[in-house]
Amino acid sequence: MILKNISIINYKNIKGANLDLSPKINCLIGHNGMGKTNFLDAIYYLSFCRSTNLPIDSQIITHDENFFMLEGNYENDNGDVENIYCGMKRGTKKHFKRNKKEYKRLSQHIGLIPLILVSPSDVSLIEGGSEERRKLMDVVISQYDHSYIEALANYNKALQQRNALLKMEAESDPMLMELWEQQMAQNGEILFAKRQAFVCELVPIFQQIYQHISGNQEKVDLQYSSHCTRGPLLEVIQRDRFKDRAVGYSLHGVHRDDLEFLLGDYQMKREGSQGQNKTFVIALKLAQFSFLQRTVSNTTPLLLLDDIFDKLDAQRVEAIVQLVSGDNFGQIFITDTNRDHLDQILRRLNGDYKLFYVENGEIAYV
Repeated sequence: MILKNISIINYKNIKGANLDLSPKINCLIGHNGMGKTNFLDAIYYLSFCRSTNLPIDSQIITHDENFFMLEGNYENDNGDVENIYCGMKRGTKKHFKRNKKEYKRLSQHIGLIPLILVSPSDVSLIEGGSEERRKLMDVVISQYDHSYIEALANYNKALQQRNALLKMEAESDPMLMELWEQQMAQNGEILFAKRQAFVCELVPIFQQIYQHISGNQEKVDLQYSSHCTRGPLLEVIQRDRFKDRAVGYSLHGVHRDDLEFLLGDYQMKREGSQGQNKTFVIALKLAQFSFLQRTVSNTTPLLLLDDIFDKLDAQRVEAIVQLVSGDNFGQIFITDTNRDHLDQILRRLNGDYKLFYVENGEIAYV
C-alpha cells in the first residue's frame, strides 16, 4: 500500500498541509514539539479511525478552530486507487468515507490500509501493565481478521455487563449472570485461539530480527499467558464468583491475558538496559510488519518510524538502517531531530525519497 498524497486541515498543531509523497522513503526533520509526530498520527488516523494518543476526537481539532479534515489517496499493491476521507466539526460526529461512500461501521475500515507505527511510547509495552501488551495483539490481529474484532467487542460487552451485576448490592439474577458468563467464555476462547496462533507464528520472526539488530548478542523470547490454559473458560470464570463479587469485577478471563517479554530467562522489564528495551520493541514492531505483510491479502503495510534511533548505539542504528532499506519494506515515514541519521539512510537508499522540514506545524519540502 502506498500513500500517494495527503491533505491535512486543523489536525492538532498542523493548520494546513497538502503533500505529494515518495512511494519509498519520506523523512521529516525538525526540533521537538514542531509537529513531526502529529503528521504521523494523521496517517495513523486514516488507517485506524482514531489517534494514537487522544481518545476524544474533538481534542484533535486545532485550538480555536471548529473542524478538522484528513484526506489521503492510496494505491494498493494491485494498482487500485483508494480515497480515504475523515472530517468532523465540533459538537458533531465524525464522517469517515472510502471513495466518497460513508462507512456504516468504522470497524469495516480496519485492515484496509495496514500500518505499523514504531514510537518512543512503545517502551510502555515493557514498562506498562498487561493491557498495553493485549492491545498490541489486538491491533495487529484486527488488521487481518474481522471475526476477531467482532469476538473482542462481544467479549468486552459481556464483561462489562457481568461486572455491573457483580457491583449490585442485591443478589443478581443467576440466569442473567450465567448468560453473560457464557458469552464471555464463548468469545474468550475464540480470542485465545487467535492470539495463541498469532504469537506462535510471530516469535521466530521476532527473534530473527532481534538477533540481526543486536548482532546475536542476546537471546529473547515472547511467552503468551492466559487463564484459558487452566481449563474450560466458563468453569474458570465461574469458579471464583464469590471473590469476584467481593471485589466488584471479574478476576478471570482473557481480559487478563499477558505477553511476557524475556531477555534470556528473565523478565525484560527487570533485566534490560534502555538500548536493549528499545531494540526489543523495534524488533517486535518490525516482526509485526513482516507478519502483516504475509497475512493481509499480501498487501505491504505502511511503516511509520517516529524518533527510533535515540538511545541506540551506532551498531544497532546501522543494523536497523540496513533492514528498513531493503526490498521487503514498502513505503516508510521516518522522523528525527538528527539530520545525520536520515542522511545515513538516504545514502543507503537506491530508490526514491523525499525530505520534509517541520516547524511550528508547517511542513515544507527540503
